[in-house]
Amino acid sequence: MIPNKRKIINDPIYGFVTLPDDLVHDLINHPIFQRLRRIKQLGLTNLVYPGALHTRFHHAIGAMHLMTEALLVLKSKGVKFTEEESRATIIAILLHDIGHGPFSHALEHTIVKGINHEDISAMLMDELNKSFKGKLTLAIKIFKDEHPKKFLHQLVSSQLDMDRLDYLKRDSFFTGVSEGVISSDRIIKMLNVVNGELVIEAKGIYSVEKFLIARRLMYWQVYLHKTVLSAENLLVKILMRAKELSLNGVDLFATPALSLFLKHNFNKKDFKTKPELIEQFVLLDDYDIMASVKVWMNHSDVVLSRLCKNMIDRNLFKIELQNKKIAVEHKNTLLEKVVKKYKLTKKEAEYFVFAESVNNSAYNSHFKINILFNDGSLVDVAKASDQLNIKMLSKKVTKYFICYPKGL
Repeated sequence: MIPNKRKIINDPIYGFVTLPDDLVHDLINHPIFQRLRRIKQLGLTNLVYPGALHTRFHHAIGAMHLMTEALLVLKSKGVKFTEEESRATIIAILLHDIGHGPFSHALEHTIVKGINHEDISAMLMDELNKSFKGKLTLAIKIFKDEHPKKFLHQLVSSQLDMDRLDYLKRDSFFTGVSEGVISSDRIIKMLNVVNGELVIEAKGIYSVEKFLIARRLMYWQVYLHKTVLSAENLLVKILMRAKELSLNGVDLFATPALSLFLKHNFNKKDFKTKPELIEQFVLLDDYDIMASVKVWMNHSDVVLSRLCKNMIDRNLFKIELQNKKIAVEHKNTLLEKVVKKYKLTKKEAEYFVFAESVNNSAYNSHFKINILFNDGSLVDVAKASDQLNIKMLSKKVTKYFICYPKGL
């Protein structure tokens, strides 16, 4: 008897999600995909919103479910694509996040430099394609926007893709931040294709407006929440210090995979020329980092041990967030206080006092969301909307922050 691979997964957002076919079932059960269970979707956001413990695995399954729904809607409206293209698009969204490192975005430029998770996702898809004897070739073309039917790629990656529709709804649910609740069903029902590009029918304009506003609110309230920024930057500083010590020959506890990345400065070129690096990268997840941080609390290096103790005890840095650049004098005053209080050099003190900036634009007008009116005309949502704030959402907002120990 052939085992049934049309499994169902009980998802807290959408209820029962059915796996569309055997290939998807086998991809989900592959170790490279199962690793996503060990990477939290929102990094250290659970230090602010305790419920935010959901994983990249949850999100990938949810995005796959929404993609299945979207393709059914488009097919019912007479949009032409084959069964093979449909399956490939579902696979492209399922695998879109497999290149994420531990703690998602927080450590993207610490463990490895000059290579982002999209690059690594593409490399891992190529690896999986070898294992699955070329069955992912079309999915990879759609993921990389190399397929003539552009709307298929737009469903995977655009201003209004299945990735964003799932993560806003999911992150809102697990954080409890109701501002992120969006009507993904309504948006999907209003999808259509004109001239090979994804559009939204005019009846869906208010749902799109709500989606854009929800995205902006979720960024400032969750993704770029100031305490989340403080926690993630603390973790970045921990790994920077661990890497500095490792490169100088100091012996540090670490799993073999983490140790390899701490002792070397690998870049994008290295990943392409040394296939064993990608094998080591997929052995890394949140557990490698947190196990090491717990051990490093007792390391003889006072900078590393203090940073790690702060993280484990949730004694996070105080953070000031503002609209203008941090004054150099303010930063130098804080550095002097840290040097004096902790008896450190100025270079060491920079692990405890640092100024950075963050950007947020909820709508990038270069990649339009086009609204389709009854007369066949297409209008960018920023112009079609009667809400002034939609136009404002396309402006990039930059905020500056400085972190430093409490009680200085």
